[in-house]
Amino acid sequence: MMRKLVIVLLSSIFSISLCYGDISLPNPQTKDGMGLFESLKKRASTPGGGFPIGNLSDDELSTVLWAASGLNRGKTGWTVPMANGKAPYVRLYVASEKGTFLYEWDGQYLREINNKDIRADIAMQNFTKRAAYSLIFVFDQNSLVDTPADQANDFAQIAVGAMSQNIYLSAAALKLSARYIHSIKPDAISQALQLPENSKPIGIMLLGK
Repeated sequence: MMRKLVIVLLSSIFSISLCYGDISLPNPQTKDGMGLFESLKKRASTPGGGFPIGNLSDDELSTVLWAASGLNRGKTGWTVPMANGKAPYVRLYVASEKGTFLYEWDGQYLREINNKDIRADIAMQNFTKRAAYSLIFVFDQNSLVDTPADQANDFAQIAVGAMSQNIYLSAAALKLSARYIHSIKPDAISQALQLPENSKPIGIMLLGK
């Protein structure tokens, strides 16, 4: 009986170790750091062939994601354009060695989608697999269902542009490497992320150190 109990407990522990689950992120850095104009000077796209393979700390990832969301003034407003004042209709997914996650800006955590490493499968360039994280911008078309399709797509593209700029600036301030990639594989992304209907992948952002 005791032997069976030990085996069950060990099996449970082993199963838990293989399941990453949701990840709570630390509070983002919101004070001190590099000044805006210095960040603008240092903002750059890191060359793909030499993209670094170093990892980021949880604090660094949390700060970059917080900056990307645009919810940087508490509940008082966004620092990225939002049509009709709606919450982000562009979702941000995170692909990493540990798996793929949806960034939940309201709660500052990563919601697990799966435990697969999809970094090498979502873009045309081979070097995308070198980055510690690939941040994937996905347009939720259902959020703007009452908006003409062409206009809704423009809104999404504008939001992605502002979000990616926030990522570039926060990455520069944290001395991280970043690169926006537009040549992606939408069908592969949709399948890997199990995207709901009317979701449109727009681009990805590489992060490394």
